[in-house]
Amino acid sequence: MRAIVLTGKGGPERLEVADVPRPRPGAGQVLIRTLAVGVSYGETQVRAGVLEFPVPLPVVPGAEAAGEVVEVGEGVDPKLLGSTIVGVTGGIGAYAEYATLPVTMTCPVPEGVAPADALAAAAPGAVSLALLHRARLDGGQTVLVEAGSGTAGSLLVKHAKEFGAKFVIATAGSAANRDRAAALGADLVLDHSDPGWPDELPDVDVAFESIGGTTARRVLDHLTPGSGRMLTYGQLSGEPAAITAADLMERGVTIVGCGGPGWASEVFETHYPAMLARLAAGRSSARIDRTLPLEEAAEAHRLVESRTLTGRVLLIP
Repeated sequence: MRAIVLTGKGGPERLEVADVPRPRPGAGQVLIRTLAVGVSYGETQVRAGVLEFPVPLPVVPGAEAAGEVVEVGEGVDPKLLGSTIVGVTGGIGAYAEYATLPVTMTCPVPEGVAPADALAAAAPGAVSLALLHRARLDGGQTVLVEAGSGTAGSLLVKHAKEFGAKFVIATAGSAANRDRAAALGADLVLDHSDPGWPDELPDVDVAFESIGGTTARRVLDHLTPGSGRMLTYGQLSGEPAAITAADLMERGVTIVGCGGPGWASEVFETHYPAMLARLAAGRSSARIDRTLPLEEAAEAHRLVESRTLTGRVLLIP
């Protein structure tokens, strides 16, 4: 089968087209003929060597896929054969014509929803729903959404008031993306390409922090003393949030780390199917900026790294 192989750390050129053996599903797994494959910013960071890869290279990368079930492993209901599902592989194997997924990490694509739309919306939507539930908004808070035109950030902006925010501040790095964040419902949009943007913040009750580094520390200075909360879930700067316990004590605020196995289970088991249900009901939407042939995975990585997109990039085998 055709697949994309990551041959080593470096630029997008390290993603090479190759013929590799078609995988077989193990116990508890399904094999799908992939119809759409997600490309994430995190995968570009792994390829570049910023983040560690969990297995030795070379390997077929890719964590998200939608497709038709063509084979099931031991212990999997054969009634799944022929159904269309969306899910995650566990970290590798999706950039290919066929991929195996743990059946417990898949969901059926709802009737009336295109597989590509289900894939584009499910993961970022699940993250945004999980963050909004964990934020415990009650109708009066000012919230900050960093990268408010990104895949998860845009959904946070779109749904924050539905979940109880009163005033929504978003950041974005280009004029077009700032306009988009405003159109999604942000009351104030700041330019995070300007190093001084945190100085323009009013008091913030809840911050959805995805940039990391020293930016997170500067945002902390604007959290409401005594009750402010920061939910940190990304590091677009390439560095974790530079915050110490002393920083928190100084303002009496809370930081919530949204990561790790428990967080991943909550996101997938609860909010992933919830997002698909919202999508099917027309209560949310999928944002696809570009679809490219599987062979153009390197170009997909370049596009994602450019941070100029207004939606997801998908590979179509």
